[in-house]
Amino acid sequence: MLKRIPEPLKALVEQLARLPGLGPKSAMRVAMSLLKWPEAETRRLGRGIHDLHDNLHLCSRCGGLSATDPCPLCTDTQRTRDTICLVTEWDSMLALDEGGFYHGQYMILGGLLAPLEHINADCLDMDRLMRRLAEGEVRELILALGATIEAENTASYVRRMVHEAFPHVHISRLAQGIPLGAEVKYMDKETLRQSLQYRQTL
Repeated sequence: MLKRIPEPLKALVEQLARLPGLGPKSAMRVAMSLLKWPEAETRRLGRGIHDLHDNLHLCSRCGGLSATDPCPLCTDTQRTRDTICLVTEWDSMLALDEGGFYHGQYMILGGLLAPLEHINADCLDMDRLMRRLAEGEVRELILALGATIEAENTASYVRRMVHEAFPHVHISRLAQGIPLGAEVKYMDKETLRQSLQYRQTL
């Protein structure tokens, strides 16, 4: 298909197809939609993409994306400084913070241990976490890494590293188990195991 289209359009489709969730056909639909936009709009989109690296920074405190360094979450004086919630990626931090029920600090780990995908401990942002813990303010580290095998392995690694260096820091994790509205008979074995293991006293 790409052989029959003009070179500028072909180049754009090939670039768009590299985005997550977009294959060649989806990328072609996006490109064709962009061609229907007013020229001013496509130019504004192009400028936005072009300026992305100049206008966005990684927060030196939490590793999140921000227009400033440190980011607004890290400089918010209303947030408690003795708790850090460790998440895998920036969008996980956004999802947690949108709820408005957590008022501590965050830290982005930058991934999960996945040896088959060549993601090892060197790929994780442990140095930033250890520097934050070394400041001495943090009393609790909450692991919010998910419920996959990779998340479990990563949590074990983080727990071991933190306990060795900062034994006074309490390490907790998000409760895991049966989601609200679900029935026991439809749950997989691992979900049921976690539900029993992390059961709550009534």
